[in-house]
Amino acid sequence: MAYLTDRKRAQGMGSAKTGTGHHWYMMVSSVGLAILIPLFIFTFGPVLGSSYEEVIAYFARPFPAIVAGLTIVASMMHFKSGVQTLIEDYVHGTAKKVTIILMICLSYAIAATGLFAIARLAL
Repeated sequence: MAYLTDRKRAQGMGSAKTGTGHHWYMMVSSVGLAILIPLFIFTFGPVLGSSYEEVIAYFARPFPAIVAGLTIVASMMHFKSGVQTLIEDYVHGTAKKVTIILMICLSYAIAATGLFAIARLAL
């Protein structure tokens, strides 16, 4: 029977060396989203339920289009980073690699689709 201390069990396991950078990225993107989400709600709210022509005219102005684009990109990159961490913690083996690749592709596809829709409305 082996009696190991917590330190002895953890010794040699090493660190991932990316925890601090990831934490700062998530904190900065959280603060950015805390600013962008209310801006998005207040810029998108007035045209909610309007006709198609009114929405096109509204998003032809630069401020609402830029706020919507920034919100889409920031939220999808925050989502990508958070889900990747979640998958790394709870999924193992080949399924982990496949799931991470699928989630990264999904988040980039959603961001690209959203930006394309905003560009179509704005231009």
